[in-house]
Amino acid sequence: MQVSETKISDVLSITPARFGDHRGFFCESWNKKKLANAGLILPEFVQDNHSMSREVGTVRGLHFQSPPHSQGKLVRCGRGAIFDVAVDVRKGSSTYGQWVGEKLSYENGKQLWVPAGFLHGFMTLEPDSEIIYKCTDHYAPECDGAVKWDSCGIEWPLEGITPIISDKDEKAQAFSDFVTPFTKANT
Repeated sequence: MQVSETKISDVLSITPARFGDHRGFFCESWNKKKLANAGLILPEFVQDNHSMSREVGTVRGLHFQSPPHSQGKLVRCGRGAIFDVAVDVRKGSSTYGQWVGEKLSYENGKQLWVPAGFLHGFMTLEPDSEIIYKCTDHYAPECDGAVKWDSCGIEWPLEGITPIISDKDEKAQAFSDFVTPFTKANT
């Protein structure tokens, strides 16, 4: 497994090795021992999520789950392609308010580790894109929150299209109104 830092050092890009032949490929998308050997110890995962977005330009996010049920996520794209984004909202962090985005696709096999204390969202780049992600805590509706997708200065890759957004995400608070429940110490 190849592990590399992004421009925000706590958000990591992970690319598992793929072994292919005329039938297709095989890959271990998660291997705790191999990641530990690469120097990466991630928290325990307790839940896997899988979603599919039909249309190009679908935006989901920016979501978070607040303490005491904050979630870290290991995100990958099982089909299609997405632009996956993490925004640092940890009070006291030197990168507070900064974002990082990575193209995750079926083709490139990349994954993104998004620790607790970050907003998370994505935009689909291909039709019928699937996102699969592991979470470090169970879903807790009382801790669920969102920040408006276009209020953080993110440079989304598909200009000139009208994004497809849920009612929940359209009504989310602006980043300028967001009072973070996260500190660098509690994540």
